[in-house]
Parts: sequence; C-alpha cells; structure tokens
Amino acid sequence: MYWLYKSDAALKLPHSESLSALIFEPTFGDAIGSTLLTKARIIKDLGNLAVHSHKPIRESDAVSAVRELFHFCFWIARTYARGPKPLDGIDFSPELLLKAAVASHQTVAQLQTLEVQLREKDEKLVELLEGKQALDDELQRLREEVAAAKKANAAQPDTHDYSEAATRDYFIDLLLKEAGWALSDSRDREFPIAGMPNQAKEGFVDYVLWGDDGKPLALVEAKTTKRDARVGQQQAKLYADCLETQFGQRPIIFYSNGYQHWMWDDVSHPARAVQGFYKKAELELLIQRRTSRKKLAEAEISKTIVERYYQTRAIRGVSEAFEPDNSRKALLVMATGSGKTRVVIALCDLRMRCNWAKRILFLADRVALVNQALNAFKQHLPDSSPVNLVTEKDKEGRVYVSTYPTMMGLIDQAKDG
Repeated sequence: MYWLYKSDAALKLPHSESLSALIFEPTFGDAIGSTLLTKARIIKDLGNLAVHSHKPIRESDAVSAVRELFHFCFWIARTYARGPKPLDGIDFSPELLLKAAVASHQTVAQLQTLEVQLREKDEKLVELLEGKQALDDELQRLREEVAAAKKANAAQPDTHDYSEAATRDYFIDLLLKEAGWALSDSRDREFPIAGMPNQAKEGFVDYVLWGDDGKPLALVEAKTTKRDARVGQQQAKLYADCLETQFGQRPIIFYSNGYQHWMWDDVSHPARAVQGFYKKAELELLIQRRTSRKKLAEAEISKTIVERYYQTRAIRGVSEAFEPDNSRKALLVMATGSGKTRVVIALCDLRMRCNWAKRILFLADRVALVNQALNAFKQHLPDSSPVNLVTEKDKEGRVYVSTYPTMMGLIDQAKDG
C-alpha cells in the first residue's frame, strides 16, 4: 500500500502514516477508483476487528478478506507489473486456502526473545533508510519504471471480474455489523412483504433492522454499484409503506450502492448522505422522537436568557426552519453586541426542553471565545452541565464547547488502534 501510494506521485505523507490514513489519502482513491477503495477498506476493517475485537473472527470473514485482497493484488499486478501479468480470466478459489492448523505453543521467554530480535531488525532498517541519497535516486528510478509500466498496461482493456456486487453486499454487511447488527436471523435479509403496487403484489426487502419488540426500526435498499444510490429511494419508500402496514411502525429508510449511503426519515426530515448505518439505540431514539417531541412553536422561550424582541424573533425563525420546513440547517447573522451567544443558549434550552436535542456541540474559532461561551452557559443554563473540550476531554455533559482544531483532533484520534 505504501509503495503504491508513493509510486504514482512523489507526495508528502499525511501526518499519520497509519494504513487508514494512507487509504483515505485523496490521490490514492483517485488512482484506484471506488471499487478497489472499498476492497481496501474491507481489508483494513477486518484486520482491525481481528486485532482489537474480543470476538473470534469467523471463517467466512477471513475468506472474504483474502478474496478482496486477491482482487486488489490482481489490480496492482495488472496495472503496474513490468513483466508477465496475471490472466484476466482467473478467479478466486477459496478451496485453495490452507486449512486452520493448531498454533505451536510458545513460552513467554520465546516471545520476548522474538520481540527483541524484531526490534533490532527495525532499528537496523531505520539506520539503513536514514540520510542516503542513493535510496532517493533509486526510488525515483523505480517510480519512472512503474509509471511506464502502468502506461503500457493501460493500453490493454482490463476484463477481469472484480466481483463488484459481492463486494458491495459484503461491505454493506460489514458496515451493519460495525453498527451492532449481527444479521444472524433469516428475516434480516430478503424479507418478504405484500402489498407492493406491482403485478405480483409482493417484494423482498434487502435488509430489515428489527427492534426488540419485533417491529422494524429501519430497512436498507441495496442498488447496483454502477447506479446512484438515490435510484432506490422510491422503491425503499414503497417497502417502508408495506412494513408500516404490516407492523404498525414506519421504519427509517436507508438506501446504498455500497459506496454511497443515504438515510431518510420521511416522517420528519428530507434524505441526507451518511457515512454508515445507525446503531439500534440511535434508531430507537429517532422513532421515539416522532412522538416525544414537543412543538417548538408552542414552547415558551426563556425570558431570563433573552430579553430583546429581535432575539426572540431569531429563535422563532430558526424553529420554523426546523419544524414546519423540516430543514436541518439554519444561519443567523447578527451584529457584534447583539447577544448571539444568549440567542444560541436560549435556542439550546428550547430544543432540549422539547426533546429535539440530547446533546449540544458549540464550536468557536478561538479559545477565548470558548471560555466566554462556557461561562455564559454556566450562568444561563447550568443544568446542561457544560464541558470545555479544550481542557476537559473526558468529562460528561449535555453541552460541549470546543474550538474547531480541538474537535477535529478528537475526531481523528485513535485508541487501541
């Protein structure tokens, strides 16, 4: 992976040299395309599960990882090989994989000795790599050779079957499992429904995510990788209609082509792109909010927080954007000294009292503004237990105040790999 990333262009490495950082480097994605990028993500995610999960890796997952690695390596050899290339007609054969064998027992002393030997080899390798102009010259020569090989190989059409549909289905499975959906029940996939407006009057939902009460929390409609995921929106809506008729609860709608994922709670919000699928508790909260939310227009705005008429009008305007208009964004432009922070605090108070918000994130571009906002929340909304993420990263509360760089650092940080 590192060699390929460096071979297409002499690029500066991102701050993190982890496999994940290299996979999501934009030029890498541009070089390999969405199909191969998804395969690389599957390999990386399964590797993380194998290392960090307490559950044993199933044989089917291990075979899937090797299958995706086979296709990925085929593409590398097909695109960059300077000698003989693999034939386009070859297929992945899982029966050729070695069967599991019992690992030999090693004592703690033997493992420690092995660790020391590996560390010594790493140190020698670092010494070898540091400060040698000859190595840079050799890398430049190899880049030129690889670029020439890639150009020559690209002249011949690539007819290899990369199993895009299988990769799409498995990647959707993997994302659902990461969100806690085991997909172990037969009703989780290809669930039959009746009442469709077609000649057969029936259909099959690709995935149904069930609640503990046996009612559907969400459905997932999977479309082919060559089509926009939004093509499945209307069909997914019809499936949701049938499930609502059968179970008395309208599910949240997801539709995906394996690369793009959309979430749609058509009761209260327009569809929007998402990175993956929701956990059971998150879906339950969305369903619950349909009935537990109070109307923002009917709730009283705290007069102890805001007192001026234009502040009240601003809060009502934002509430109208969220409620009747079903928007998810609003922008307030207010002059210095007009009480922007108080308006935000009153708006947070209103949304929390009406069960529209569980937690609030307040972002500012300077630490001084963070401290100022934190003090204002403590003064006007102390029950929200405001937390300064700049200095208190592990504290719990309902309102979190942070700078943009601190928030990005928290998002990008990794724990235990």
